Amino acid sequence: MKIIVEKEGELLDYLYNHLDMPKKRVKQYLTHGSIYVNNHKTTQYNEKVVPGMEIVITTDTKGQTTLPFDILFEDAHIVVVNKPSGLLTIATEKEKERTLYHLVREYLISKNKNARIFIVHRLDKDTSGIVIFAKDEKIKNTLQEHWNEYVSLREYVAVVHGKMEKEKDRIVQYLKETKTNLTYVARNKDGKEAITNYEVLKESDDYSLLKIEIETGRKNQIRVAMSSIHHPIVGDKKYGDPKDGENRLYLHANRLKLYYPEIKKELLFETQTPSEFKRIMK
Repeated sequence: MKIIVEKEGELLDYLYNHLDMPKKRVKQYLTHGSIYVNNHKTTQYNEKVVPGMEIVITTDTKGQTTLPFDILFEDAHIVVVNKPSGLLTIATEKEKERTLYHLVREYLISKNKNARIFIVHRLDKDTSGIVIFAKDEKIKNTLQEHWNEYVSLREYVAVVHGKMEKEKDRIVQYLKETKTNLTYVARNKDGKEAITNYEVLKESDDYSLLKIEIETGRKNQIRVAMSSIHHPIVGDKKYGDPKDGENRLYLHANRLKLYYPEIKKELLFETQTPSEFKRIMK
């Protein structure tokens, strides 16, 4: 895993603020010599880093890859992970290797050289949280074909600018996309319906912490919904303030419930609210 430093600081604090993982795990990577700064192995928590430096976290230990983020569930058919913010789910023309798909694939192949992996759904690069991969094409096709039927809960937590006028609301919009891949609200209901529900969990002078549940899964749906009611998500430089000084998007997919046909039961996957969300709300 590779990170290009954007702000000056100490190594441990920088990694803790830029990775969705406990500080204890970051310390373990440092202690075990798995972190390199500009190709130099380091174990120093307080090593100074400055913009432009390259930090690499190696995850290959005794032939088996460990992931720099949590595995929430794994069996013979699926693997569910907690994606960090700033990591693409799958490759693009510009980025082929530093993706969630690539990291999970390397992890599975380190355990079984014949392992296969298929993306079931995805999150935006800047959104963190729950992502499901399939280990065989059959279960991938089944989950994708019945996604809206099998998934009964898609919940997020977000920090937005300002105090909300309503404690809770249901936002119904119709979304379209420009030629430059920017999603916007259509005026004449001629786009795709997008339904976003929110509830205020906590407020401060400048921000609101929200629980968000979506009934549809449109591209950038939550980001557009919050921006359209003049409460953009903190760190959203695409649909909010381009000069927003935060170093991540404060949107996290924290709960997902789906019917799992292999065991004929519903499974609920959950993650903790990222620590930086809690810090900004203090």
